[in-house]
Amino acid sequence: MTAEEFQRLTRADPARMSELEAFLGRLTEMNAVMNLVGPDTIPDFWNRHAWDSAQLLDLAPGAQTWADLGAGAGFPGLVLAILIKDRQDTHVWLIDSLQKRCRFLQSVVDALTLSATVIWGRAEQQALKVDVVTARAVAPMDKLLGYAQPYLQRGAQGLFLKGEKAEVELRDATKVWQVDADLSVSRSDPRGRIVTVRSLKPRG
Repeated sequence: MTAEEFQRLTRADPARMSELEAFLGRLTEMNAVMNLVGPDTIPDFWNRHAWDSAQLLDLAPGAQTWADLGAGAGFPGLVLAILIKDRQDTHVWLIDSLQKRCRFLQSVVDALTLSATVIWGRAEQQALKVDVVTARAVAPMDKLLGYAQPYLQRGAQGLFLKGEKAEVELRDATKVWQVDADLSVSRSDPRGRIVTVRSLKPRG
């Protein structure tokens, strides 16, 4: 996917595209010393990272507040923060337990003046009320649901980007959780899945 194809799919305006390009530049620079993403994925940035993240907006078009758990290199959180930057009353919380990743996230937030807050800490220990809780490549579903439980209990919808083992992971998670969820095919990779979680309770 090219930048032009991404722009056509997302209808992102030139200002947002410029900010995504700046994010890509910063990611490329810092990845050489921090290993934020697999180096071989950077040439496929627009599909593998940007579009993979941006597709979530179509699943929650009215969402104003998002929490990205294990935000890492900023996918999906930084992409979402860029694309919703001009919308009224929007905010993204970027939560990660590793300080050096938080420093990277903060550098992008500051450079692009995004409506986002970087939190260095454990995801499950944050008392945030948001419209959507999301994550990508953080943990298997049983553990991820544990991290997300506080947000879901406060009314958030869960939108989690998973790989081709998502169905097995979700089935295994039902041994621990009573979960109302479904799977949809990722638009960036037909092997990937998006897990939508509406409610969650621990079993027993």
